[in-house]
Amino acid sequence: MLFRTLKLIAFALFIVLPGWAADKVTFTMEAPQVVELGEQFRLSFSVNANGQNLKLPDLGDFDVLMGPSTSTSSSFQIINGVSSQSVSYAYLYVLRAKKEGRFNINPGSITVNGTEYKSNSQSIEVVKGSAKPSSGGVDEPTSTPGTVPKKDLFVKLILDKRSLYKGEHLTATIKIYSKVNLNGFEDISIPNFEGFWSQDIQLPQQISLQRETFNGEIYNVGTLKKTLLFPQQTGNIPIGSVKIDCIVQQRVKKSQSMFDDFFDSFANVKATIISDPVSINVSPLPSPPASFSGAVGKFDIRSSITAKSVRENDAITIKLDVTGNGNIKLINPPKINFPADFEVYDPKTNSNFAASEQGLNGNITFEYLFLPRFAGTYTIPAVNFVYFDTDSKRFVTKTTEEYKIKVEKGDGTRSQTVNAVAKEDLKQLGTDIRYIKTTGAPLKTKGYTFFGSFSFYLLYIGGILSLLAIYLLNQKRIRENANVARMKNKKASKVALRRLKEASRHLHAGSDEKFYESVTRAFWGYLSDKLTIPVSELSREKASDELAKHVVSAGIIERFVQILDTCEYARYAPGGSSAKMKELFEEATEVMSVMEKEIK
Repeated sequence: MLFRTLKLIAFALFIVLPGWAADKVTFTMEAPQVVELGEQFRLSFSVNANGQNLKLPDLGDFDVLMGPSTSTSSSFQIINGVSSQSVSYAYLYVLRAKKEGRFNINPGSITVNGTEYKSNSQSIEVVKGSAKPSSGGVDEPTSTPGTVPKKDLFVKLILDKRSLYKGEHLTATIKIYSKVNLNGFEDISIPNFEGFWSQDIQLPQQISLQRETFNGEIYNVGTLKKTLLFPQQTGNIPIGSVKIDCIVQQRVKKSQSMFDDFFDSFANVKATIISDPVSINVSPLPSPPASFSGAVGKFDIRSSITAKSVRENDAITIKLDVTGNGNIKLINPPKINFPADFEVYDPKTNSNFAASEQGLNGNITFEYLFLPRFAGTYTIPAVNFVYFDTDSKRFVTKTTEEYKIKVEKGDGTRSQTVNAVAKEDLKQLGTDIRYIKTTGAPLKTKGYTFFGSFSFYLLYIGGILSLLAIYLLNQKRIRENANVARMKNKKASKVALRRLKEASRHLHAGSDEKFYESVTRAFWGYLSDKLTIPVSELSREKASDELAKHVVSAGIIERFVQILDTCEYARYAPGGSSAKMKELFEEATEVMSVMEKEIK
């Protein structure tokens, strides 16, 4: 009976969920941002519900070569008792631009359950067809691997400002431009940004290459790093170059047999690229007011107080909350002129901000803890918070409210415990009586000393033995880390399995080319670490010879070579089914597992 009830519930979910998903219909259009004149490219529409009457926007500036090609995908899953279902319908068109220029494609529309939905618009830049990569590129085979031309692979350090004030922020972006087939990076050297306070902008861990134009040519461009820089000195500040050691895969055509016309060999070439050095000019701020606390940007300030009527020795906290955009982390605590009869503790600072290309957005809070020691009525004057506005190029003053504090006489029996970072130096108050310490002092037995006792020598010897053990363990760790080849060999299988997991993600996402590329990189990287051979020196023949030397069976070597051939052929002749990709993934996992056991 229970099993039958569960079946009915599952059946109801399959019926209800599609109708529920239709209430949140999303209809999107996708196309490359830049294409070459005469190049064929894809324009796709996707909707998460079954729609009818797809209406295309005006495509008069493009030739429609093919379409629509439709596809459907759906999934149903139950996680922790919560079920979900998703469905996607895709409509694919192949276009070709008729002329150069920038063209805007208006939204398309589709009808779902009687309601019309519109997609987003899309801007496409059409540029003149550029020359193919030189002999260092992957598209043109070479007789022997060589260097990569500078115009086909380079890195740039891009600054959004070249002149600014001290404390004002600028964004430094590191981008790599490529027309070749990048197979990874061996080393990346970033400038230390001396003379700046820096804050990295969070980017995705996986570098995504996007098509962009540079000097009228199309490149695959990836953003490696974005950093906010706040200059801490004035004058002309130089910024060093970015240096990257890249691994580029080249196709090497051999003339040995008729089959070489269909299956070319590939070799990895190491290419070192260095960006041009840049510098910025930092101007000093105008003469600041006395209450300037170092804030540069655009800010506001609010104040609050925990109590306005207390008894003697009761703690009170004033909080100053500065919010806005700018060098939040570098703002100093504003000065509050407390009455002389107040015992004041150092302010506690707490900041919360997020870094973006617009700067540091968030707030910084200053908490001032103080204790009024004598009865009376006191005034805490307003606080002037001064910052330099980078838009108007002038200093702006924000003022908090003034507070009246009424302190009543205590009964003499109350004591106040205060948790604070540090107390100000004791100073004479309004009378000649200083604050008396009321806590008791620790007492010791007369005639007893710890020095020379059994516990002293036990602790002394134990400390020496502990230091000796730490030293020996550290020396062992240094020796192991110094043997780079051994460390790479030890971690080879873990690194390879991580790359195969990346291939699995591309498999489930349907990214054919990225799947085959990930499998190839996993095998080459594994052999490089396991056999202690640089990736740039590995080839199919050398890998087979080295595996044979390490007592790997001929059958496994043959299966390894077949997997590489299949991946390289599929990358340049796509069209394989997901089932074949899954079989290849399982075959690659099995071969790598056997190789790990057989390599001596």
